[in-house]
Amino acid sequence: MLRRCTRLINPRAVNRNSLFNRHRRYFSSEQLDLAVIGGGPGGYACAIKAAQLGLKSACIEGRGTLGGTCLNVGCIPSKALLHNSHLYHEAKHDFAKRGIIVENVKLDLKALMGIKSQSVDGLTKGIEGLFKKNKVQYIKGWGKITGNNSIEVKTLDNKTETINAKNIVIATGSDSAKIPGIDIDEKDIVTSTGALEFDAVPESLLVVGAGVIGLEMGSVWSRLGSKVTVVEFLDRILPGVDKDYATKFQKILQKQGMAFQLNQGVKSVEKQSNGKLKVSIENNADKKITATEFDKVLIAIGRVPFTEGLGLDSMKITMDRRQIAVNDHWQTNIPSIYAIGDCIRGAMLAHKAEEEGIAAAEVIAGKPGHVNYGAIPGVIYTYPEVATVGKTEEELKEEGVEYTKGEFPFLANSRARTNADADGFVKILADKKTDRMLGVHIIGPNAGEMIAEGVIALEYGASAEDIARTCHAHPTLSEAFKEACMNACGMKAIHF
Repeated sequence: MLRRCTRLINPRAVNRNSLFNRHRRYFSSEQLDLAVIGGGPGGYACAIKAAQLGLKSACIEGRGTLGGTCLNVGCIPSKALLHNSHLYHEAKHDFAKRGIIVENVKLDLKALMGIKSQSVDGLTKGIEGLFKKNKVQYIKGWGKITGNNSIEVKTLDNKTETINAKNIVIATGSDSAKIPGIDIDEKDIVTSTGALEFDAVPESLLVVGAGVIGLEMGSVWSRLGSKVTVVEFLDRILPGVDKDYATKFQKILQKQGMAFQLNQGVKSVEKQSNGKLKVSIENNADKKITATEFDKVLIAIGRVPFTEGLGLDSMKITMDRRQIAVNDHWQTNIPSIYAIGDCIRGAMLAHKAEEEGIAAAEVIAGKPGHVNYGAIPGVIYTYPEVATVGKTEEELKEEGVEYTKGEFPFLANSRARTNADADGFVKILADKKTDRMLGVHIIGPNAGEMIAEGVIALEYGASAEDIARTCHAHPTLSEAFKEACMNACGMKAIHF
């Protein structure tokens, strides 16, 4: 029987071009249930969930690798550098205090970058494996919407295909915001993409923008030996984060050696004959301009939706400024076309995009899809970490909501003290009348993991007392969360 099959399907007799052409016609003629444009966290999750729900789905991605900005040049590679630069800094500056003597600690930046690249490569291939497992079609190319149910794809080998789908999801993510008049070369004047690829530690680095990306990348190069200065147009760092905790966090970063110039803006960057960059910085208060030289400049003033070349204008898809306008079910003004992630309203976060991708797939499959935008955590992966979810004190005051506040310092937490790693605090905000938790803010070790307890509390409407009366293992950092809740609900913490 096997011999008979072998004769019938002789590989040498198959015309490969014929098979390839048939493959092309398949995409052009057979209608999909869902085609997703963009293979980032929102896009690939949407395509996989749709396939799991029985829909015939495809994902169109022009980068050549899946995972979007997050996996290729964002969240994942930056976390590799953040983690390993922290280990290097500890070995060089902290081990001796712990009784660990390591002499002649050196940095092999090439190897450090290699580990980062290995992580990215393994994870992108992992997504391809998930596509195969769930029978999601992976189409490598750039998509342009040409009709309510059609997408023109320019493949990576410069061919043009037409994809027909009952539903289309736009998940094209975002791009780094630029400063007019300052040219990015991704070598000396860089966005976060270029800052992930320096081939040597710059002697001096100017970070323009004191947001999440700027502080994370600034921390990496500061630990590796660069003198880092952060310029911020506003009078504070981390806009949107609880102001009290942003101020506390700035003091921690200053102790680590990072310098801050607030309420100032960069006017120009000029390359000098000596290889340095001359940066003109204006003080917003007195308009005085000073010029300082740096080796590298990182522009980290935020991100903007990436919608170029999608055919939105010709399709007359409604926009909300630069974002795609959608309803509560992620539909655009054309019912068969949806949008999720960074190209629509809301926080530009990979996990927010993923939640929307899954929910949109559920809606398309005729099921209820839900995202609670009041319980989306935000994490800054510096050291210590900063993590938040829910309302800040400023927001509650502006909304006229009466609240109680409970705080607890890691300095009074036994695990943090034992680890000699006690910088930071936990703050709980709860409704004064009902005790329902409204916001959680953490600066401290493993804050990004600890915040999950706060997310669950907000998602299910827990009170501060609910958490205060829940047993937490001892000794753990999470006990600080419990004791902050004890202070918020009036029980009073035991250890502070």
